[in-house]
Amino acid sequence: MPPQPPSAPTPPSLPAPLFDTAVIAGVGLIGGSVALGLRSRLLARRIVGVDASLDALREAQALGVVDEIRAAPGEWLREADLVVLAAPMRVLAPLAADLAPYLNPQALVTDVGSVKATIAAELHRLGVRNFVPGHPMAGSERGGVAHARAALLENAVWVLTPTEHTPLTALSRARALVEHLGAAPVVMPPGAHDDLVATVSHLPYLASLALTHLVARDERLSLLAAGGFRDLTRVASGDPRMSRDMVVENREALRLALRRFRTQLDRLEAELDDPEELLAAAQEGKRTRDSLPVVKRSLLPRRHDLVVTISDRPNQIGAVTQALGAAGVNIKDIEVLAIREDGGAMRLGLETPEDVQEAAGILRGAGFDVVGRA
Repeated sequence: MPPQPPSAPTPPSLPAPLFDTAVIAGVGLIGGSVALGLRSRLLARRIVGVDASLDALREAQALGVVDEIRAAPGEWLREADLVVLAAPMRVLAPLAADLAPYLNPQALVTDVGSVKATIAAELHRLGVRNFVPGHPMAGSERGGVAHARAALLENAVWVLTPTEHTPLTALSRARALVEHLGAAPVVMPPGAHDDLVATVSHLPYLASLALTHLVARDERLSLLAAGGFRDLTRVASGDPRMSRDMVVENREALRLALRRFRTQLDRLEAELDDPEELLAAAQEGKRTRDSLPVVKRSLLPRRHDLVVTISDRPNQIGAVTQALGAAGVNIKDIEVLAIREDGGAMRLGLETPEDVQEAAGILRGAGFDVVGRA
């Protein structure tokens, strides 16, 4: 009997998804990022998007964020074993009320809103048993599904806020979902969450508004507002309506945070007459700021910067990139920082400190002024 050819190896089987049908109610930045996380990690067999905006739905489907789209809730929702409420705060409760009559009683339901006590109470009133309020501490000043990405949620703190009515099995499933999306679940009561985000999220937004309003009322200030000011006021670039709704929804906790903030400002004002006390305050601020954890996204590794001064002549940017490309230095990121009549600057993001040193030597040899920052 002639020897038989070896049989082809059996391909490895894919892991079973956590969910058969996942519904993302609200296909914006966060909802779209959750959908992409489910897709990239094979956590759901089918992803359905539902949104009041037909344009948003079509864009989400065209981008491959969702498999199917629906403009309104209906009996089709009974097939879902995961429902994520990802609408803006002002419509989150009405959306939940529209979906509730059609939900599978066994489905895990969660949300991504930035205020938890009110939505937790509303879902209990609606009789949605397996609801686990949630808030991924992630976002961007750029909204919309076009800016959604799975990496936005990776390594982010994701707060889960069960109530006394939350089944332990639902909380366990929600924790598994968050962990499988690459985020870090933290569990606390809804009220505690709202008090904390009033200080670390909603108060900074109001502070950014106050600072930008100062600049808006004196054009001389805008001439001097450099990178530090832009970094400090970045959150003011978010969607105004969504930001307004966020802080209004949490206004009672935010009022307390504002009072504490005013106390701190009064103390610092008094310390202007006591340099040693002000130095101690500055040292405490530095220690606190330096100790804050840096969230590392798996698709956004740390970059090491090189700032290059360029003259106002044609093809200066091309000369920089060509010089480094010819030497095999890989530029990971590039940003034009400023262009004026006498020239400007550009920032190059490189992969390692060694790349910064090599690129700096090459560009200095080509006549450019550079400043490295590893």
